[in-house]
Amino acid sequence: MVRWRPADATTIVTGASSGIGRELAAQLARRGATIVAVARRAERLQQLQADAAAAPGAIIPMAGDLTDPTFRQQIIDRVQSISPRLDLLVNNAGIGGIGPFAEATPQRLRQIMEVNFFAPVELTRLALPMLRVASHPVICNISSVLGHRGVPGKSEYCASKFAIHGWSDALRAELASSAIQVTLVSPSTTASEFFDVAIETESAQSQHRRSAMSPASVARQAIRAIEKRRDEIVLSPGGKLLVYLDRCCPWLANRLIARFG
Repeated sequence: MVRWRPADATTIVTGASSGIGRELAAQLARRGATIVAVARRAERLQQLQADAAAAPGAIIPMAGDLTDPTFRQQIIDRVQSISPRLDLLVNNAGIGGIGPFAEATPQRLRQIMEVNFFAPVELTRLALPMLRVASHPVICNISSVLGHRGVPGKSEYCASKFAIHGWSDALRAELASSAIQVTLVSPSTTASEFFDVAIETESAQSQHRRSAMSPASVARQAIRAIEKRRDEIVLSPGGKLLVYLDRCCPWLANRLIARFG
């Protein structure tokens, strides 16, 4: 099997201003890729570009709202000004929402689905023609263990990640006869500013940070999965155990989740 190589690759990484996205962009730049780094915060992207100035690759910042169709087209136009091909698309941008479903607003659900599902789906649709031109292109969707198993207090977030999971599986099957690989990465909670934009309480943020994975570690494992053109990886022992229990002993998973959340 031919491995994906980051050297001289043209890539898009969304959610690149912090957390997993920032680490992915930085690590890919150190390995020679050109990254169109996308996020809402221009100053954070400029800092990322400055931090990677000595890397063999390059960071090209693009600040904007991924839920805006015009901005999504601008991303593709910018990539086309660099290269006729796109070697890697990383759909990483996302927001969280924590709290009882009965107390949530319809606006919270729509916001989460717009950012976590509709935006990456439509960006991918626009990117497909450029991906088809590349030799060994990869679409990498950063999902979550909660795209395998829903838990209390995160119903909208789980729904968005289940949607990404199902879409990734279907898209992989549709593109099986092409050179495009679809890789799904499912980390557990990560220590990133994701929690600063999560629609949740301060106490919930503190609890999740204490049990978080390192964004650098997630990025390294994601790049390894991209290079090996893996279909899917589930990160962390706890995440793997949750997925295993849900598949093999769903009754036990139900009891544990109901008791411990």
